Amino acid sequence: MGQETKETEENQKTRHKMVVVGPHVSIITLNVNGLNSPIKRHRVAGWIKEQDPTICCLQETHLSPKDKHRLRVKGWRTILQANNEQKKAGVAILISDKVDFKTKQIKKDKEGQYIMIKGTLHQEDITLINIYAPNTGAPKFVKQLLIELKEDINNNTIIVGDLNTPLTPMDRTSRQKINKEIIELNEKLDQMDL
Repeated sequence: MGQETKETEENQKTRHKMVVVGPHVSIITLNVNGLNSPIKRHRVAGWIKEQDPTICCLQETHLSPKDKHRLRVKGWRTILQANNEQKKAGVAILISDKVDFKTKQIKKDKEGQYIMIKGTLHQEDITLINIYAPNTGAPKFVKQLLIELKEDINNNTIIVGDLNTPLTPMDRTSRQKINKEIIELNEKLDQMDL
């Protein structure tokens, strides 16, 4: 009798732990290097469907603000993007129709270098920042952006994208050096506990 009660208590503890864990979330990110070609858009849409993520973040879309329709993928109706009028840079976040996501706030720049969304995903607060850093001055750009968004960043923040910066020795080629700007960016990331 005592053994049975102990097992029941263990099962209840396990069940309570599972409730807290919540549903699975997957995020994929890809630098698409332009989506103006219909063939490329078709391939990217196929890749997104095949991967079947909760959230898909794209960088370097090269679309204009009027081109939201070009990002349509069946099953991902929520499309948030930041684009440049000259079809340079560009970032987008696609959110699967399979999840309960409610947008609370969006911040983005006119150059299409970043978009930040705050919302709830399965009733949990989440902040997602998708960055496409410029090829020149990337560490300085990312550091400045993090400073500007500091008030929005918390322990529920996920930062993705193409930072165009080797943050660790594993990220760089033998020719790339860690310069002062990269060191300062890493210090800022550590300081913000990212």
